[in-house]
Amino acid sequence: QVQLVESGGGLVQAGGSLRLSCAASGRTFSSYAVGWFRQAPGKEREFVSAISRIGSSTNYADSVKGRFAISRDNVKNTLYLQMNTLKPEDTAVYYCAAGKAYDSGDYYYPNTYDYWGQGTQVTVSS
Repeated sequence: QVQLVESGGGLVQAGGSLRLSCAASGRTFSSYAVGWFRQAPGKEREFVSAISRIGSSTNYADSVKGRFAISRDNVKNTLYLQMNTLKPEDTAVYYCAAGKAYDSGDYYYPNTYDYWGQGTQVTVSS
């Protein structure tokens, strides 16, 4: 069992930056691939980024590539998402998720993940 708690969301102007964190409970954090998804009002949840167990492999949605950076600290049991050059279309609730997938090609799909946080709101004003 893994419990995930996101933090770091907020209101920022376009072009600004935010750093999201996701704290995981338990001693098995390093056995999970972890990722970030987001959901804007009236839209489906979409993949943002994911990282493999030891951080050797990362995936990004095309919409955030070059602006966002995912990382993890398996000692602190924490996942991060550094978001730079934010745009109004990045406004959404951001969720972290953990799953046992071994194929990075599966990281893009929500049903790959077994555990989810409750989300943190990110609002980017124009």
